[in-house]
Amino acid sequence: MPDSRAVSIQACKHCGTGAPPDAHFCPKCEKILSLARHGDYFAFLGLPRKLTVDLQDLDRRLRTLSRQFHPDYYCNATPSERLASLERSSYLNDAYRTLRDPSARVEYLLEVEGVPLKRRGGAANGVSPELLEEVFELNEELDAIREARLAGASPTDTRARLAAARVPIDRHLAEYARRLEDLTRRWDALVEQDVPRQQRRDLLEGLKTLLLERNYINNLLAALEKEAAETTEC
Repeated sequence: MPDSRAVSIQACKHCGTGAPPDAHFCPKCEKILSLARHGDYFAFLGLPRKLTVDLQDLDRRLRTLSRQFHPDYYCNATPSERLASLERSSYLNDAYRTLRDPSARVEYLLEVEGVPLKRRGGAANGVSPELLEEVFELNEELDAIREARLAGASPTDTRARLAAARVPIDRHLAEYARRLEDLTRRWDALVEQDVPRQQRRDLLEGLKTLLLERNYINNLLAALEKEAAETTEC
């Protein structure tokens, strides 16, 4: 994913005038610009790359840009304008959905900052051995609960074991929320201070580790809730 700061100019296909990379319309002829090259969702919506987002402001930006890009306004326009309106409308919806969701927002930030969450052959890099061991043990417990249920264990006993298994999961989720709040505050401060990107690297790696850990915990929670649903149906 290109860094928006690396894209210095975009040319209008209609008049050839150069425009800033975050502009939606040509400053000279006012035609809608092609989306061939754009930086990122944050710049597209006119937002800094901060993790704290005012959702009401985000909704307002969506409505404003939706009206400006809507294909209905370009029915009689040139083919390139109609295509540009479709591209920008689609990109706007993708940007809105991503930045509205806190976890997706963090994952997207990592991507545009060059620290992608998913890398070939190294999914567990950065996750502590202690957490991996605990996840392994909880998975074993869930397997044991499932086997006992299938063997005829009472729903009461099964629910009690599931409740006990959920305690460490909830603890990890609470810790995740606390750490995310802290890292969000620290990241936003670095952005406000315009700290060079290289000096932000350690914090980005911390966010990446946090999201990797969250994925393990979310998978455990999904497995537990599935087992709880199976127990309820019995």
